[in-house]
Amino acid sequence: MDDQNKNLILATALSFLVILVWFVLFPPPEPETQPGADITQSELTAPTAGGEATVPSTADAATATATATDETAPTTEAARIPLETPRLTGSVSLLGGRIDDLSLRDYKVSLEAGSDIVRMLSPVGEADAYYALYGWAAGSGLSPEDVPGPNTIWQAPEGATLTPETPLTLRWDNGSGLAFERTVAIDEDYMFTVTQTVTNSGSAQVALAPYSVLARHGLPQDVTGIWVVHEGAVQFAGGEYLETDWNDFDSYAERDTDAGQDARWAGFSDHYWQTVLIAPKEGATRVETFYDANRDIYQTTAKQQTKTLAAGESATVTSQVFAGAKEWETIRNYQSDGVEKFIDSIDWGWFFFLTKPIFWLLHELNALVGNMGWAIIGLTLIIKAVLFPLAYKSYVSMAKMKELQPQMEKLKESAGDDKQKLQQGMMELYKKEKVNPAAGCLPILLQIPIFFSLYKVIFVTIELRHAPWFGPFADLSAPDPTSIMNLFGLLPFDGPTPGSIVALIFIGILPLLLGISMWLQQKLNPAPTDPTQQMIFAWMPWVFMFMLGSFASGLVVYWIANNVITFTQQYLIMRSQGYKPDLLGNIKGSFKKRSASDSK
Repeated sequence: MDDQNKNLILATALSFLVILVWFVLFPPPEPETQPGADITQSELTAPTAGGEATVPSTADAATATATATDETAPTTEAARIPLETPRLTGSVSLLGGRIDDLSLRDYKVSLEAGSDIVRMLSPVGEADAYYALYGWAAGSGLSPEDVPGPNTIWQAPEGATLTPETPLTLRWDNGSGLAFERTVAIDEDYMFTVTQTVTNSGSAQVALAPYSVLARHGLPQDVTGIWVVHEGAVQFAGGEYLETDWNDFDSYAERDTDAGQDARWAGFSDHYWQTVLIAPKEGATRVETFYDANRDIYQTTAKQQTKTLAAGESATVTSQVFAGAKEWETIRNYQSDGVEKFIDSIDWGWFFFLTKPIFWLLHELNALVGNMGWAIIGLTLIIKAVLFPLAYKSYVSMAKMKELQPQMEKLKESAGDDKQKLQQGMMELYKKEKVNPAAGCLPILLQIPIFFSLYKVIFVTIELRHAPWFGPFADLSAPDPTSIMNLFGLLPFDGPTPGSIVALIFIGILPLLLGISMWLQQKLNPAPTDPTQQMIFAWMPWVFMFMLGSFASGLVVYWIANNVITFTQQYLIMRSQGYKPDLLGNIKGSFKKRSASDSK
């Protein structure tokens, strides 16, 4: 076989091998489930307040150790304050001032009619309890009962509602000289701003430290368990972005009490959603993230420096919590407003230098055309335009290789069984005609990282979730919903369930078009004379067709568009170099039975 065919087979086989190994060695594991715990409010683990914390130099030189413990759970249910924004709905509990009831107006659980909107946070007592709370840890001169904790009942103005225009102000007085006020504000998107103030009207100096907690009871039900997207804890501390998968959490007993010094933000990230505590810019914040196996609670605590208040003094601290969808533009805007490296909370992966620009371009194209499917096709056109110089050299080289076929055949006849002589003759011929037989491989090899990066973008980013194209293609992040079983919707019954074994066999229209486009691309060149090559080339399009049938339909759209553009480029460039591909003849030849002499 000639070198051009060798290189083409090698590149295609490498592509096939990479994808095959991906799914054989890294199959999506079943989500691990853990038994839920029947937990009372008093069982919530409260944080220490930063241990030995140096008081600012403007105060008396001293240190204070502040400790918070749980209060007894109240016997009556606390009232709730409604929360309404253009994008969120829910309520805030007066029990601890918890942000523990939150749903996203813009996102539904599924595309089925009547599907519920996505619920982000839920209170203790409901499945998958998940909430944020704030408090003060007692230090010198105070007991735990003197400070508000997880189970304090706060007071709110009558008729209060939390909206972007009307912040919620909560108050609590310990009856011993300390008055606490907490103001919760919400913007038009997903950011809460919590301002806590304490006033010491007593006669003695006191020390206390503010903290915030994210608590999650058990694993979320919608864990994908697929390695391509990170799900678990996220943190930006000490100038470094850190991730912890759900199964890699340290236990409560083994937690590192010095972890997360100078943390800027930390929390929990799901496939498309996240809840993150954001520390104030001033002062140091220490973050601990751990798993309490006894209660099946994943917890992140953010602890600020201890405040020491003399009689008549006040202290105010402000922090934030993000609870919502991982929208690129929204998170980028928060980063611009000062949340350092917040865009990294979206899992761009190891190839972030490709996934970030690919997503940016896809996002801008979607904003321009208003349809993610056409945006993917537009992205393919731009990528092919960028790679066109390489493709041009490749296809010119391939055309020249075809022109050299008669001379190569003469070399084979003259060399006979002397392979070394044949190789030397070919190398001299390539050098004389200025042909690079490896040039045909490079464009194919470059497609592999681009393909994987686009796969990452389509699977990870929420902008592709439930993104429609046209007709039955209502979600480009999901496999093709059509099926050859019901003639792609023409017959009056449903096709197989997407993702099932039957669906892998009775593929949809997009995988079928993918196989046909690959097959037509092959027909620009005559079939190899070697029987082994013929078999590989004959089966390759159809193997890829079934193998990629379960991929996201947006990715298959990209591959089809890429094949069509590649076919067009190759055909026109070959003709411009004087080589006229016999497309029709090659297609007809593939249906003819080989003669006995050909098969020998």
